[in-house]
Amino acid sequence: MSDKLNDIEHTFHISRGEIKKFMRDFHSEMERGLRGLSSSLAMLPTYAGRPKGTERGNFLAIDLGGTNLRIAAARLKGRRKMGSYVSDKFVLEKKHITNTGKALFDFIASCTRDFMARHKINLKEKHNIGFTFSFPVRKKRISEGILVGWTKGFSARGVKGKNVVRLLNRSLEKYIPRTSAIAITNDTVSTLVAKSYEDPCSDVGVILGTGTNACYYEKISNIEKLQTSGISSGEMIVNIEWGNFNGFKRTRFDRALDRASENPGRQFLEKMVSGLYIGNLAGLILADFWNCIKPKDFKAEYISEIESDTQKNLPGVNRVLRRFGVQDLGLSERKMVKKICAMVSVRAARLAAAAIASVVTKMDPALAKKHTIAIDGSVYEKHPGFSKLVKLTLKEIFGERAANITLKLTKDASCKGAAIVAATLSREER
Repeated sequence: MSDKLNDIEHTFHISRGEIKKFMRDFHSEMERGLRGLSSSLAMLPTYAGRPKGTERGNFLAIDLGGTNLRIAAARLKGRRKMGSYVSDKFVLEKKHITNTGKALFDFIASCTRDFMARHKINLKEKHNIGFTFSFPVRKKRISEGILVGWTKGFSARGVKGKNVVRLLNRSLEKYIPRTSAIAITNDTVSTLVAKSYEDPCSDVGVILGTGTNACYYEKISNIEKLQTSGISSGEMIVNIEWGNFNGFKRTRFDRALDRASENPGRQFLEKMVSGLYIGNLAGLILADFWNCIKPKDFKAEYISEIESDTQKNLPGVNRVLRRFGVQDLGLSERKMVKKICAMVSVRAARLAAAAIASVVTKMDPALAKKHTIAIDGSVYEKHPGFSKLVKLTLKEIFGERAANITLKLTKDASCKGAAIVAATLSREER
């Protein structure tokens, strides 16, 4: 058993040399994507610029991207400070996300009206909304998002191929005539914007949760495929869509997970790093030793639970495996289970660090400046030791220069960032 585990552990190990190759390949794919050539990195222009920190006023935000709809109101005070902020969650039922697009957007508009009434926001005054919409879209301007296709169980009819901002505004017109969405973004971009409003050194946004992605500020002159930007500052946020990066070795377990997934042949990095997959990956390895374990039922939270068990006899490991019919393992076997989970976690953190390092050195090859990385997501926030592993890997890559990279957990950013994008656009229009 131990020899077999050692062989598996060897295939999961990522050396410093492999990280350096990862970064070279990542840079190459970034460049290809920016030029509009075939690339595993989409490098999507977002038409969102950097906030100056002077934006002021009251703005609304809507966040649609999962099982809950979130609506918020933010007051920006300028001087890089946010004043009052309130948000409410509304449960999206199956009937809302699988019926018609009109029914979905009418529901969002009615919830927005209810939110405004609850928080005593004047329905008769003009209000601008920033819309975080975390589904694949094509954009030619900040106020447009053409849905490429639904994901995450959504299937509302009559939306694919349409501008979702226009659809939302049609519904808002019926419920709150003077309130409209003026900007569309996604959760990754919103995370970066929320942090860079308060911290001018923040230039990369990262999601490490159920899925994974990143964005960063790129010089408009470097985005060769861009025809027009509408931004005067000379830089724009580029949505990397890094979950699809494929420049690294895969194990037989990675290949098995990919074959069984809903999107085989795609999202290779996401399948090694994100919360949606790393539990299944650990489950595949465990099933090699205990075939009663169904890999698809082994969730990322079980990895966290097992790795959080610091008691001498590791009773937490037994608690998790009993759910799969594996009864009271001996201590050596419990240690083996914990080691398997750690193998998956360490590789995920090292890959995440390699991707972050790639983006930072695309902007600043010598790492001569300070960079704040805004990070949101359950894997980064809740997995024991994940953030520490990312930081240690960055130090391994850069040595003392790693001190120029600061990782900052940025929570509740989807709505805050959307409100700031709306404020930035309002400022530019003025």
